[in-house]
Amino acid sequence: MSRIDGTAIAQKVHEETRQRIAALAARGIQPGLAVVLVGDDPASRAYVRSKDKRAADLGLHSVKHELPAPTSQADLIALVRTLNADPAIHGILVQSPPPAHIDESAVVVAIDPRKDVDGFHPLNVAKLALDDPTGFVPCTPLGCIRLLQEAGIETAGARAVVVGRSMIVGKPMALLLLRRGTDATVTVAHSRTRDLAAVTREADIVIAAIGRPHFLGAGHIRPGATVIDVGINRIDDPSSPKGYKLVGDVDYDAVAEKCAAITPVPGGVGPMTIALLMANTVTACERLTA
Repeated sequence: MSRIDGTAIAQKVHEETRQRIAALAARGIQPGLAVVLVGDDPASRAYVRSKDKRAADLGLHSVKHELPAPTSQADLIALVRTLNADPAIHGILVQSPPPAHIDESAVVVAIDPRKDVDGFHPLNVAKLALDDPTGFVPCTPLGCIRLLQEAGIETAGARAVVVGRSMIVGKPMALLLLRRGTDATVTVAHSRTRDLAAVTREADIVIAAIGRPHFLGAGHIRPGATVIDVGINRIDDPSSPKGYKLVGDVDYDAVAEKCAAITPVPGGVGPMTIALLMANTVTACERLTA
């Protein structure tokens, strides 16, 4: 079994990003990322902090807007439009999920697609479906593809099963796996799939993105498969000082010895999501200042 070290691979991506930032700095340009958080969800706040810290470490111009939970949709969209017009900002991210009274899709549509470094704007989704390289791809599935590449996993002709059909991970993941150059044969499974274990056992590559702790066990994975675990779930753990621990959608201990390669949680996909967000921001800057 090979453990795919997402932390180490993310560092490699960061070093590539540093070089690109240095090239822009030589032209007197600094990439700018604005992150907007509405409300005080603890997980979202922690995630925004980590993004802000990484951006500052890489030398990005980082702006963080923390808005109170009652902020109106009109005020949030007004802020987005201000950021769209700000030449110092090249990437805009509105942290998901927003409070219940906010229509998230309307906020996403308000973002300039050239600054949509999360890749959720309908124009960028369409470009992904059309294999148009001028769009932005969501950071988590893009990170998963990089993990497969760095681990030397053969994707051409491989049978891949994506468990989960969200717009954040599942659907873009399937499209990336189908792309020319990746060339996998893809099945998208979900909570209504009949005999899920029979479907996933056919896979050479399993991408787990269903959001349920330890949902996939030994009976779901065939010997020699590669498993990319996108899930980050908090479960109670009285032995931990925090009272909880983070686990994936895959039961790592039950599955790992069967696998040719597997990502851990934490330390697998998570670091790659932030690494590709920073890389996307630099790409946006390069395009907007070309």
